[in-house]
Amino acid sequence: MRVLHLYSGNLYGGIETLLVLLAHDRALCPAMEPHFGLCFEGRLSAELARAGAPLHRLGSVRLARPLSVWRARRALRRLVGAEPFDVVVSHSPWVNAVFGPVLRSAPPPLVQWLHSPPNDSWIDRWGRRTTPELVVSNSRYTASAAGPMFPRSEGEWMYPPVRLATPSATVELRAAVRAELETPQDAVVIVQVSRLEAGKGHRLHLDALGQLRQVPGWVAWMVGGAQRPFEVRYLAELEARVAALGIADRVRFVGERSDVGQVLAAADIYCQPNLEPEPFGIVFIEALSAGLPVVSTNRGGPSEVVDESCGVLVSVGDVPALAAVLERLIREGDARRTLGRGGPARARQVSDPATQLARLSEVLGRVTHNGS
Repeated sequence: MRVLHLYSGNLYGGIETLLVLLAHDRALCPAMEPHFGLCFEGRLSAELARAGAPLHRLGSVRLARPLSVWRARRALRRLVGAEPFDVVVSHSPWVNAVFGPVLRSAPPPLVQWLHSPPNDSWIDRWGRRTTPELVVSNSRYTASAAGPMFPRSEGEWMYPPVRLATPSATVELRAAVRAELETPQDAVVIVQVSRLEAGKGHRLHLDALGQLRQVPGWVAWMVGGAQRPFEVRYLAELEARVAALGIADRVRFVGERSDVGQVLAAADIYCQPNLEPEPFGIVFIEALSAGLPVVSTNRGGPSEVVDESCGVLVSVGDVPALAAVLERLIREGDARRTLGRGGPARARQVSDPATQLARLSEVLGRVTHNGS
């Protein structure tokens, strides 16, 4: 089954992590042959190329420049006319908005993979004009909001496959990462890996840490680079907040990292207290797989992924509760390690790559067979 995955490709986050896994781990599911159609060059296109996956460049698109949209549509029309794809998977409403006329008329069935619940933005409304045969949601939470967006489409939900950590972290690796990030070897490291967006809860996280400035022995790593102008402004705001809280010497803003697995392996606690519900949260699976207890808020994806065997969930916006959980895990090594030991099994249960790729193949194959 030849599957064409369509995406923009200009940013890097959870969707991009998933697409790279589909390319790298394609041997786990020989029934699927993944291809990738992207509009922009960047980290995603480079990683897909390194993985040796078939990569089709459709040309950069600016919605304010109709000629760029027309050229990209023409490139996609030529591609699906020349290549015998069995199914096309759109990974965003933006893809539907840009390529809707082609997707509506092309022979392969269209599947919309929803990575977040639909909203009322103009791009989402535009994307709804193209009706897929199947909508795949990345969690029960996302699926609960998907129906109104595509009422005439079949619906399915499945957790995405996530590359799980291998027991390769060594004392030397842990020491090297900590030295690079100017962190004492005996510190309890709290890490957050996410885009620089307010909904990811950085402010709440930092305010909780501010309440722990008298607690010795911890350091926090904030991983994620500014990719858009508003993220540059947000990062500056966070840096100012850290200074005002008196914890600037204990918080590291380390920027974007391509070695997230190694960074997680060198940390002790994963904390991401989302203010807005996380649709799923691939990074939570990565953290659990690395043996870190996960601390988050009890809405959206984390409430499906994190249970009492591997982490703690607090109410959204509850800074004292978050600070209390973090203080307990900082001070009580046994509690921290017990939750950490529960993480890998939970990660496998939710997002084992071989299992979930087989599930994806079954779901896509159902649509393909229906259309044959």
